[in-house]
Amino acid sequence: MSSRRRYRKTGMDSMWGHMVYEQMVPQNHFLRALKELFDWESYGDRLMKIYEGRGEIGSPPYDPVLVLKMLFLSYLYDLSGRDTERFVNESIPAHYFLDLAINETGPVHSSLSVFTRRLIMAGEEEALQGIFDDLLQQARDHGLRFGGIQVMDSVHTQADVNTEKEKARKKQGKPPRDPDARLVHKGEREVVKADGKTVKEEIIYWGYKTHVSMDAATRIVTSLLASWGNKADNKAFPELFAHDLSLDLPTHTYGGDKAYDDTDIYERLEKEGLHVGINLRKFRTQKKDPNKQRWIDLKQTPHYQVAVKVRSRVEQPFGQAKDKHGFERCRYLGLAKYRLQSFMTFMVVNVKRMVKLLTGITFRELAKGRRKEVFKPVYATPPWV
Repeated sequence: MSSRRRYRKTGMDSMWGHMVYEQMVPQNHFLRALKELFDWESYGDRLMKIYEGRGEIGSPPYDPVLVLKMLFLSYLYDLSGRDTERFVNESIPAHYFLDLAINETGPVHSSLSVFTRRLIMAGEEEALQGIFDDLLQQARDHGLRFGGIQVMDSVHTQADVNTEKEKARKKQGKPPRDPDARLVHKGEREVVKADGKTVKEEIIYWGYKTHVSMDAATRIVTSLLASWGNKADNKAFPELFAHDLSLDLPTHTYGGDKAYDDTDIYERLEKEGLHVGINLRKFRTQKKDPNKQRWIDLKQTPHYQVAVKVRSRVEQPFGQAKDKHGFERCRYLGLAKYRLQSFMTFMVVNVKRMVKLLTGITFRELAKGRRKEVFKPVYATPPWV
């Protein structure tokens, strides 16, 4: 780091900083765990590259790590920029997480817009991909163990576009509101009409798609690819697979639904000495062909049967992303900004899961009864206590 670099003062070294928070932020608060478990400061140099003056000339900027963490909070709590600014200024734990003294205010909401624009212009995928991967590695360094089965699937996100208004725009000769969005066909659903009759309607909307690879044991997403809404799942496999391999995961089997039943995928897995746990289409075993015995035998293998059973676990991070973190609908317009939303959303979903598995501390109250998850956290006592 350059000796000339300087940031705005946050007051954390004053009497209104660390000393106050030690008394006011509970040891088992999620934001304390988030701050203590991960080395956020290590991302400073990486993020400062997107600032024109590099923090060396012009007015001292906020530390980019502080702004990144503020953006993280906006996704964690599913808040708009203005609501994030208000939340930060009213929340003591948020002040602590951001390294702001209790008597200091955080960046204004427009700082988030400027920061995201800088990420986009600088090619946000490289910066966010690096942080995404590093958080995974930090969790592993803490002792979190990944399993041997990777599950692949994809999830759609609706573009910030009204389908009916989009039709009207087209008739009027106007350009689409979001030129990058693609028409998505999601099957049919039953709808009750005004006259009481139930009819089936096709589900169509403009949107995007995020393809993921997830560790079935921890339910943590290891790789993701944000794409057009009509990109086929099997076409996204090579990029996800290559990224998984770069992480040196203890994988022995890949699972997925029938969309991944592709001979090219099987050849890639075989080349790496990995097992197949992808749901086979019926024609594989029912066709009148002597080669079908290969597929019949595959379905009897333990690796295949276990992978098929755990495949549905990938729905958990998808459900979290949509229900709790606003991934049902795009925050922005355009594929580049959707990629940013995708990375930030699954970074949030991952970190929540990591903190839980490492310490037992959860963002929300633990489920009870039949939905209760029985697990033993890596740390019997949080390491900062």
